[in-house]
Amino acid sequence: MLKAEYQQRGPVPQDVISAVPLQLPALGATQARVKVLASPINPSDVLTLTGQYGMLPPLPAIGGNEGVGEVTELGSEVTHLKVGQTVLLPVGSGTWVSQLQAEAKQLIPLPAGDAKQLAMMTINPPTALLMLNEFVDLQPGDWVIQNAANSAVGGYLIQLAKIKGLKTVNVVRRDSAVAAVEAQGADVVLVDGPDLPKRVAQATGKAAIKLGIDAVGGAATDHLAASLTQGGVLVNYGMMSGEPCQVSPASFVFRDVTLKGFWLAQWFQKASQAEQMKVFGELTGLIASGKLVSRIHACYPLEQIKDAVAAAAAGEREGKILVTPH
Repeated sequence: MLKAEYQQRGPVPQDVISAVPLQLPALGATQARVKVLASPINPSDVLTLTGQYGMLPPLPAIGGNEGVGEVTELGSEVTHLKVGQTVLLPVGSGTWVSQLQAEAKQLIPLPAGDAKQLAMMTINPPTALLMLNEFVDLQPGDWVIQNAANSAVGGYLIQLAKIKGLKTVNVVRRDSAVAAVEAQGADVVLVDGPDLPKRVAQATGKAAIKLGIDAVGGAATDHLAASLTQGGVLVNYGMMSGEPCQVSPASFVFRDVTLKGFWLAQWFQKASQAEQMKVFGELTGLIASGKLVSRIHACYPLEQIKDAVAAAAAGEREGKILVTPH
């Protein structure tokens, strides 16, 4: 058994993490042992390794924040789970491992479905869903604009918007990303640039776009802000450019555009259990039924964790990198 462990953080994420032997303690009466089937490498995981994320675990630490596994052993007091059952792993439990142990009450049973798709359910899909739901009262037929549309969150947002009857303008940073975004059901796909607002107006028939979703920062934020209608809301959830958000005063002063931020970790802290269950109940059904999917670029065993992290940190991927220990 192996675990992907790091004892320090540094600017090159793959240099600080290694696959090392894993030993698990004796199983407690209220615990379950789980064989990890799949766990994604998210941008937040890479930023955690470099020390740039907003919440950092104490060192040494095991990588991975979400995934799915198969129950292999149950403590004597566990009655609601069965051996062989597929379960959602607890958020932040160090999921880049061959096996893990957790309190059985923290494991959520999952319906039958593609384990790789279900493994990506905890972070990116709720981020996309909540940004669509929480900031603007959108109605069927309304338009939403987003950048980083070829990212995992971007792909989920396109699909969720279509399910809700919304239309999407999807902005990417390179021509080579256009076809893949169109294949996910995007209504409009445009390459970013200073004239983006003009091209958005042409492509949508000057539609009033109430909601913008920004993951890039820098000048890209301003391009989205200038594409929004009077009183529009722009939500930032990332800084892929490495630059602070830039917005012209013209958007704030003359069109009353609002810039807000979203971080899923804060939503988890504030949301009630009922609110969380509602969100994950909706997403579980969509993913298990194949109505909501994410592209997968490649899968790596734990022995190749350095290569996996390097691939996740690199640009110009067409899909998610997964750790598949078995």
